[in-house]
Amino acid sequence: MGGSEPVRVFAHSNALLVSHVHNLLEAAGIPAELRNMTLGGGAGELPLGECEPEVWVKPHNRERAESLIDDALAGRSEAAAWRCPDCGEPLDGVFDACWNCGALRP
Repeated sequence: MGGSEPVRVFAHSNALLVSHVHNLLEAAGIPAELRNMTLGGGAGELPLGECEPEVWVKPHNRERAESLIDDALAGRSEAAAWRCPDCGEPLDGVFDACWNCGALRP
C-alpha cells in the first residue's frame, strides 16, 4: 500500500456514530471518507470486519483524526462548546455553523 492511500481511523456497527465521527473530522478540516455504510445486511455472509461502517483519512491526517475521535468519544473537545447567537442552539466546539439554523459561529 502506498503512503498516500487512505487509512481506516474508525469503524463501528452503529452507522449513526460513524457518520457523527465523519462529520466531526470534516468540521475540523480533515477530509474523511465513509465506507461500508450499506453493507450491514451482509453480516453473516461477509466477515464482520468487512461489514462495519468505517471512516478513512489520508495517512498525514491519521494522528490528528485519531486524537479528535478519542477526545470526542471520551467527552472531551478540541474547541469550546458554544451557543448559536441566532436560535440559541447549544453546539459542540468543532462546529463553525449552527446545524439548526445555519448561523455562523461568532
